[in-house]
Amino acid sequence: MLYGNPYNGYFSPYDIPTLENGPEGEYLTDRLTDETIKLISNRDTSSPFYLNLYYYAVHTPIQAKENQIHKYEQKRIALGIDNKEELIVGEHFPCYHKRHEHITRRVIQGNASYAAMIENLDWNVGRLLSALKEAGIDEDTLIIFTSDNGGLSTAEGSPTCNAPLNEGKGWMYEGGVRVPLLVRWPDVISPGSICNEPVTSPDFYPTLLEASNSPLILEQHEDGVSLLPLLEGRDKIQREALYWHYPHYGNQGGTPGSSIRMGNYKLIEFFETGKCELYDLTEDISEEYNLIDELPEKASLLKDKLEKWRSKLEAKIPAAYKD
Repeated sequence: MLYGNPYNGYFSPYDIPTLENGPEGEYLTDRLTDETIKLISNRDTSSPFYLNLYYYAVHTPIQAKENQIHKYEQKRIALGIDNKEELIVGEHFPCYHKRHEHITRRVIQGNASYAAMIENLDWNVGRLLSALKEAGIDEDTLIIFTSDNGGLSTAEGSPTCNAPLNEGKGWMYEGGVRVPLLVRWPDVISPGSICNEPVTSPDFYPTLLEASNSPLILEQHEDGVSLLPLLEGRDKIQREALYWHYPHYGNQGGTPGSSIRMGNYKLIEFFETGKCELYDLTEDISEEYNLIDELPEKASLLKDKLEKWRSKLEAKIPAAYKD
């Protein structure tokens, strides 16, 4: 059975069915990088290659090398974090299986082991970039660095803090849906350039197809838009809105709902209560000021578009349980 996290931890023996155990104590992120460098070195040089590398880091269990943990423990002391309240115990979890537990929010970025995992990940990404350079293909290789969700800030040890974003993984707020996105393609992208256009992970598929001069397969990427115009510094992409649908309870405290972002505005609809919240993300990135009563026309417009989108997709909506 495969898991979304290293079930037996980050140190060998991993007992991952698709990966042979390394020497005892070998670190998983290092090993995955070693294997990837081998693939790059032994690739078929007569044709382009595609590589999908999903590091487990950073994910629970939060485990890092002792020397790097010590480094950040010392930094905690130097910054005075060790004397501050880092975790705030809040309300009970809304999900049934954790109903007796409390949501615990990290309010200060101070977990030494998490920081050590980040440093190790950064070092290994650097190793991959060096391998591409040594292979002589770093200038024309498109690299996308991103994540599948925001940092884990409210449960399972709450190892990270997403401030000034609200909440984290498993929530509809920006802390849960806004993720890192770095794209490197020296032959195309101007170094140090910044793009403020909101995009989403389904955009990567049509982007990679177009970037490799491959035909688009519209029925396979209806939710995505090619980002090639943005990467080339051209006009904005043609898209009216972004949508999210999360019709279940997460392990982190979030409740069922869906949301839409159109321009600067984001509306969230919560299925438990039917309540909606509206935020101007340009002025309020922390989602502190609900504008639902101040901008009723904008709220109505976004809610209508969200409902039509769900109807088009035949999206499932949870129903109240009746005993």
